[in-house]
Amino acid sequence: MTCGHSNKQIKVCHVTSAHNRYDVRIFHKECRSLANSGYDVTLLVNDAKDNEILDGIKIVSTQFKPNNRFERIVKSKKFIRNKMMEIDADIYHFHDPELLIEALWIKKKGKRAIFDSHEDYLLTVSEKSWIPSILRKHISKLFSIYEEKVISKIDGAIVCYHWTEERYQRLNSMTRMILNFPILTDEKTDIKSIGSRAIAFAGGISPQWCHKEIIIALSNLNNVKYELAGRIVGDYGSELQKLDGWRKVNFHGVLPFSDVMSKVYANASIGMALLDYIAQCKGTVGNLSNTKFFEYMQMGLPLICTDFELWKKIIEEEQCGICVNPHSVDEITEAIRFLLDNPDKAKLMGENGQKAIKKKYNWDTEEDKLLNFYKAIVA
Repeated sequence: MTCGHSNKQIKVCHVTSAHNRYDVRIFHKECRSLANSGYDVTLLVNDAKDNEILDGIKIVSTQFKPNNRFERIVKSKKFIRNKMMEIDADIYHFHDPELLIEALWIKKKGKRAIFDSHEDYLLTVSEKSWIPSILRKHISKLFSIYEEKVISKIDGAIVCYHWTEERYQRLNSMTRMILNFPILTDEKTDIKSIGSRAIAFAGGISPQWCHKEIIIALSNLNNVKYELAGRIVGDYGSELQKLDGWRKVNFHGVLPFSDVMSKVYANASIGMALLDYIAQCKGTVGNLSNTKFFEYMQMGLPLICTDFELWKKIIEEEQCGICVNPHSVDEITEAIRFLLDNPDKAKLMGENGQKAIKKKYNWDTEEDKLLNFYKAIVA
């Protein structure tokens, strides 16, 4: 592999100012795939932890840990730039919107620059509580102008949403959609609890995941538990605990992923993915970047999920769950009741989902896209 130089290993630097150094998409998927394909990979992270080498990837810290959003966006800049120059890579791959300016800066230094858009940032501005509502529309417009300028000038872009792909493609033909499908493992992931009267969720416990509606639905059902794990956002927990159905919740708090498997999913027979019609989903359209939907399929759990157009298409094609309106307690209640009362059908749905993951909804398919994208960038 060469980058305009013969017999030279391509040096790639992934840069994040906001994500954890072990982020699944950045480290476990993209960096590892590139390293396994022969690239010299460094991951530059914005924390104050020690540098390390893991799975052949050099993890380098800025040694600056921002205390708040302002420090992350403004003060991190000089630390990130200094480290980028020290690393001296051929290609820089950026993962956060505040790093668009760094992509343009490093491009002017004669390096190749890629921006990896994990979200549709024009849409998420409308939901950022830390931005005064009166300013959100203006900030979104300003960001749009700057985003267009940068994307049109850098070497390539990666996106997670099909509508973002369409927008970026008009600005830069070297745009590819690479989805967050799960990594296939050799580990046995069959759920032995199909037939148990329990539903499960592990992740952010916030209003956008419609836990209130789920817990109200539980109060309409007999002999059922909600295996729930994750970090509660704000005062939402106290609101949930006041509900009559909370007595049916087995709350585990924050758990490492291995414990999520053994204490949450292993004790449940249904996975709940009731994401609200938020801006990131363009209302009822949905997106395929949410890992929870595919996580349940990989585990062999039948899903009860939001009736997004994109999710509904998969559910109907693969026969792996039931779609409902996340605001309809009646629909949620009936879906849970059906799967609990029909364990054979629930088991078949779980098996169908698992087969679909092994066949097409997995990181192997996306890894091929990533590697072909990089080949085009370095050509």
